[in-house]
Amino acid sequence: MIEDFATRLDEAATTRTPCAQLSAGHDLSLDDAYAVQRELAGRRLARGEREYGVKLGFTSKTKAAQMGVSDVIIGRLTSGMVLADGDELDLGGFLHPRCEPEVAFRLGEDTGHGPVVEAVAPAVEVIDSRYRDFKFSLADVVADNTSAAAVVLGPWRSPAAGLDNRGVLLEVDGRLACAGSTAAILGDPLRAIPAAVRLARRYGIPLPAGTVLLAGAATPAVALRAGTHVSATVSGLGRARFSVTPGQGGQR
Repeated sequence: MIEDFATRLDEAATTRTPCAQLSAGHDLSLDDAYAVQRELAGRRLARGEREYGVKLGFTSKTKAAQMGVSDVIIGRLTSGMVLADGDELDLGGFLHPRCEPEVAFRLGEDTGHGPVVEAVAPAVEVIDSRYRDFKFSLADVVADNTSAAAVVLGPWRSPAAGLDNRGVLLEVDGRLACAGSTAAILGDPLRAIPAAVRLARRYGIPLPAGTVLLAGAATPAVALRAGTHVSATVSGLGRARFSVTPGQGGQR
């Protein structure tokens, strides 16, 4: 079952053809969902990608309440998901692409009390559910690697104090699309680190030195359109930006 579900999601992503939710007609436990996620990541690695980092989901109380969950979820980032700051994103590889501003951490060695934070950066995550109509249960989204699709990182800076209430702006073509605060990320983005360590240990996800952690979204996600320019700014940390290529993209 695990391999069959991973095949279904992998084919949905590579062919840009959305699939039915795995939970439709199946009793999919959270442990099963993480096993599917692990199998999916393994397929990306087998195709030549490298482990890059992890991301958390449902770090916003509002999103958690909407899904009826009381804990965050974790997903995996691979090198094939990473864009350089200012780079172009081709929507041709996505189904329902949306973006959201985040805070990213680069983790160092684990001292026994959790990994040291080496640096912090503004980031934009691109999410893209492989399910029809962008609808899913908790187990579905975990299996689908928490909708992870791409990430753009701004400049790295020395670890900053007082990250708990910094202004966050998401702009599209120079116009404000969303505004929020880093307080939406677990009350303080730094709380994402012990949460990620706890979940990574539970589900066997490695966190070597150099791992990038996306702490969670600071605003609602915004749908991406071809030919636009996206910028996310976190007060005191700087900006991460990318352009969307003007060609056709999204679901076929």
